[in-house]
Formats: sequence, structure tokens, C-alpha cells
Amino acid sequence: MLPKRPDTSIGHGYVTRRVDRYRHGEHEQLNDAITEEVPVAMIYNDVPFAVMMVTPLDLEDFALGFSLSEGLIGTPEELQSVEVNPRLEGVELAMRVASTTVENRAGKGGERLLPGRSGCGLCGARMLEDAVRHPSPVGQGPKIEAASLERALDSLRASQPVNTATGSVHAAAWVGIDGAIAIVREDVGRHNALDKLIGAMVKADVDPQKGFLVVTSRASYEMVTKAASAGITLMAAISAPTALAIHLAENTGLTLVGFARPGSYVIYTHPQRLLHAAGASA
Repeated sequence: MLPKRPDTSIGHGYVTRRVDRYRHGEHEQLNDAITEEVPVAMIYNDVPFAVMMVTPLDLEDFALGFSLSEGLIGTPEELQSVEVNPRLEGVELAMRVASTTVENRAGKGGERLLPGRSGCGLCGARMLEDAVRHPSPVGQGPKIEAASLERALDSLRASQPVNTATGSVHAAAWVGIDGAIAIVREDVGRHNALDKLIGAMVKADVDPQKGFLVVTSRASYEMVTKAASAGITLMAAISAPTALAIHLAENTGLTLVGFARPGSYVIYTHPQRLLHAAGASA
């Protein structure tokens, strides 16, 4: 059993620790902000499904977004309740759902449960069909000016309080057509941040056809799968995509942008949605 964590949280997804810093031959002792990463058990109708390593913020958003993006529920209404239960070892998310999908995939007693690391997107999947899912095609989606993507990239750093403090978490941001950031969620895991964002979008009744997604990570296959399952039509990642991510984006109709930086980006699929200059599309 894990020892109880010291109660040094400052309430923002990170804790403080005394550290020794050496820089340019100088030594100092100071308090440093360290991202929290705790085991979060996902339990549906008393059946354990997965244990994820999560930054303990916005956990109800995470519960809803994870349930939707992993195909465990078909509509938000199927998630009937969520209880966030702190435990000595971590956190338990006890959910009631109007679905038998979890029992079918995890087994009645959770015997097919696998732990999910913070950098792992399998999320407890044991069968290949669970690991690589193919979402339905996304809708037409809006046309986005490159200037809007530029604006979002310029302002994203200021919208990441946990990363500003620690420098060690990912963010997923929902951005309006004009480039204004509307919602941001952060987590030590890139896919967790996106699940939190999807949950927050659903709770806020955000139309995924009226904006785009920016993520501060690579565009791996599960990021494309989760974005497409939420009906998002354009995802821009600050790092590279994988070959499987490109394949899934092409098949679902999602516009996938990688290496998104102020002043540059690479479009891998469906370039018609991103307008590069005054009204001129690729």
C-alpha cells in the first residue's frame, strides 16, 4: 500500500517540495512546484475498468470525457452519477452508467483490467479492437483562418497555470473560430487533458462544429480517436503526429495539423479547413 502523501497541496494540481538548485556554479535551496500524479480508479456500476495516472484536477470532467471518448457510454445522459472518493492510495471515481459496455469489456469482476500509465493511451484495453477504435466520420466543420490558429498558439501559454508553475503538464484547449481560447484543461497525461476538455465541453454545451482543438503534445492515435469521437474537425498539435494518427485522421475526415508553432505548421490531412491567407485555402 502506498504511503499517505504529505498534505502540502496548494490546491492547483501541484505540491511544493524543498529542493537544491545548482545553476552556473551557484547553489540555493528553495521551494519548487511539483505536478501531482495520482492513481485514479475508474469504476463503473461497481465494476473496475482502469486505473489511470492523473493530475487530480477537474475529475468530474475527466469522468465524463473518458467515458465518452473510450466509447463506454454513447451519450452524456448515460453517465448518471459520479462520486469522487479520495482514498489512501489515490482517488476512486465511482460512476453509475446506463450501459453494459464496461462489463462487456472489463469482465464482471474487472478481470481484464489493465493499469493505465500517464503516458499510455490503451486505458485498460486488452483486445486489439478495444485498443484501436475507428470513430465515425466527423462533420463538415468550420473554415479556420491561419491567423486564428496563430492567435491561439500565442495565448495558450498564459492559459496554463499548472504548467506555468511546474513546466511538466500537457494542455488541451478549445478555441473559437476567431482564435480566442474558450476552455483549457491540464494534466500530466496528454490524453487525460483531452478527456477533461471533452467533458468540460459537453457540460458547457459547446458545439464542436464551431471551433478547433489545440494540444500541447504529439498527435498520437488516441488523441485523434478521442477528438474525432467528440465531433471535433480540426486538431492542431505542437509536436509531431504518428503514422496511425494520420491514418485515423484521414479516415474520419479530421484535419490534422502538427508542429504548430507561431509562424509555421504542417497539415497532414484534409487541408481544406485551414485558410492560409485572406480567404485562400490550400
